[in-house]
Amino acid sequence: MTNEQLPAGWAWATVAEVGRLQLGRQRAPRYHAGPNMRPYLRVANVFEDRIDTRDVMSMNFDPEEFEAYQLQPGDVLLNEGQSPELLGRPAIYRGEPADACFTNSLIRFQAHAGVLPEWALTVFRAYMHNGRFRRESRITTNIAHLSMTRLKHVEFPVPPLAEQQRISDALDEAWEYLARARQSAERSLRLAEALREGLIQSAVVGSVRLQGSSSAHDILEEAGIFPIAAPPADLPELPPSWCWVRLGDLADVSGGVTKDTKKQGAEGMIEVPYLRVANVQRGHLQLDHVATIRVTPEKLKALRLERGDVLMNEGGDRDKLGRGWVWDGQIDDCIHQNHVFRARLKPGVLEPKLLSWFGNTWGRSWFELRGKQTTNLASLSLRTLKELPVPVPPLDVQTGLTEYISETTAHADRIIDSARQLLRKLDGAKKSLLQAAVTGRVVPQNPSDESADELLARLRAESTTNAATRPRTRAVKKRNVTAKEASNKELA
Repeated sequence: MTNEQLPAGWAWATVAEVGRLQLGRQRAPRYHAGPNMRPYLRVANVFEDRIDTRDVMSMNFDPEEFEAYQLQPGDVLLNEGQSPELLGRPAIYRGEPADACFTNSLIRFQAHAGVLPEWALTVFRAYMHNGRFRRESRITTNIAHLSMTRLKHVEFPVPPLAEQQRISDALDEAWEYLARARQSAERSLRLAEALREGLIQSAVVGSVRLQGSSSAHDILEEAGIFPIAAPPADLPELPPSWCWVRLGDLADVSGGVTKDTKKQGAEGMIEVPYLRVANVQRGHLQLDHVATIRVTPEKLKALRLERGDVLMNEGGDRDKLGRGWVWDGQIDDCIHQNHVFRARLKPGVLEPKLLSWFGNTWGRSWFELRGKQTTNLASLSLRTLKELPVPVPPLDVQTGLTEYISETTAHADRIIDSARQLLRKLDGAKKSLLQAAVTGRVVPQNPSDESADELLARLRAESTTNAATRPRTRAVKKRNVTAKEASNKELA
């Protein structure tokens, strides 16, 4: 970024030249109790331009430690460890919670006089979004860490102080506008999703009466499938011609391939595409990024997906268990990983979309109740999935029911797609605005402002001659906290 030409009056510095960096204190069992318990902030509290105080924990800080780690209004906090795309996620501490400290999962930046905390926040937000922080990171497992030593030497654009203020004021107005737009789009998305789910939920258990002359018992008997004799009381009541059947009786349900890194180079293996949890969404398949894996020809034959296979996720967040959709043969020779189940229905028994729609609506609570929790992940066993009760309509009703659901949800789908597109555009607008801000394209320059070169020369002189008495913090301008917090929450 230092190769970029800065506007007149701006100058390049390093992060260490314009502020003081400090890691917080490490958590340890010996601090869990004591006479000087203090609230502290951690990664879970620091979001982009927003500090969440709903889950603030406490630990003991003796007076000397409290003096060293007490947060001051105007301190900018950055996530030291995060997923790579969120590394360095920053927010300004504005005094809440009072007398708070911070852990070593956060880095504190205290701006020197001549650099506004709001300007530092803008630069750090831009660096998070444009990947600059990722270039200074080290990766351990799935977590990236921001080296404070390397962060000190990261370039930092410095406008004149008066221009920093003008940029901050202009951005405040833009964030308020984008927040209102986001709030409206998210409300439309929630309403459309609720409408869509309600329509599907009522239809898949027979609340929509469609004309039919046969019974589900007929096709089940012909296929040698027995319905559930005494359905659980918490299941909705079905029309008399419908039946409840266990998924394991309706379909061949199986898990997928387990990735074994050691065997990827073995002879006789072939490389094929495979679906992961991220590809299998609720009601659609996300196929923009499909990974590949090397397997034996026998494994490919056993796991090759066929048109009409119903995919359901085995693990992840608890509310995502069982989510999925129907495979339509989009990719040749595609298989699935072990965290994605495949249900291959017996021919002529049930329309695949009806199974997937039921699993994505009524099935959600059933999966959440029966899933197992391990640390941060929930999982669904193959045996449990096979026990899922599935409503089976008469065969002559299924086609009409599928068409009815597709037609009645089409309008909601269009609203959902439009809302998601708008949210993506708003995210793009935020990133573009931050990049414009740090390259001097938000407000015009004023030749009468003190130049950044003069400002930095003064700061460097003060640093050399008066380092011992340099103020630790500076004041933050007063804000309409209620409006700002509401805006930040929407943009985080």
